[in-house]
Amino acid sequence: MDEQAKKILLDIARKSIEAVIKRQPIPHISCDHPDLQEQQGAFVTLKTHGQLRGCIGRFVSDIPLYQLVSEMAISSATEDPRFEFNRVKPSELNHLEIEISVLSPLKLIQNPLDFELGKHGIFIKRGAQIGCFLPQVATETGWSKEEFLSHCCSGKAGLPSDSWKCADVEVYTFTAEIIEEKHSG
Repeated sequence: MDEQAKKILLDIARKSIEAVIKRQPIPHISCDHPDLQEQQGAFVTLKTHGQLRGCIGRFVSDIPLYQLVSEMAISSATEDPRFEFNRVKPSELNHLEIEISVLSPLKLIQNPLDFELGKHGIFIKRGAQIGCFLPQVATETGWSKEEFLSHCCSGKAGLPSDSWKCADVEVYTFTAEIIEEKHSG
């Protein structure tokens, strides 16, 4: 994705978040950049001073990427259940760091250890129980492959930590193109 497309996505995310946090109408967004017309998954992660403030996304989209980023940015700021009683506040907007992860399609792997830490994210599924970690979680935590899988099972999917070893658990990998704002100070 070219730099202009990345800048457009970050601008869409920021304007969408600012509008919803300030209780203003969500701006009408239109975009004709060809890279942003694709229907692909994306997550939007919000942090303030390096602390997570929200992260929501979808692996599959039936709308263009630029529209999905707007929706996921709003959801990250207002719907992440981990921050139900501590939503992003207007006073945080100047310090809010936005990271957009544009996702590749999910790929089912037979061997749960058949992925590269820091390059691949994981999506774990058993029945209706699901969990995922973006690729950058492995880099941020320093976990081994086994720890990455175990934490995803227990912390995200609500499964016993060693469930990734079970035959009825599906493990998928994906990659992400990470788009971050550049802060000058």
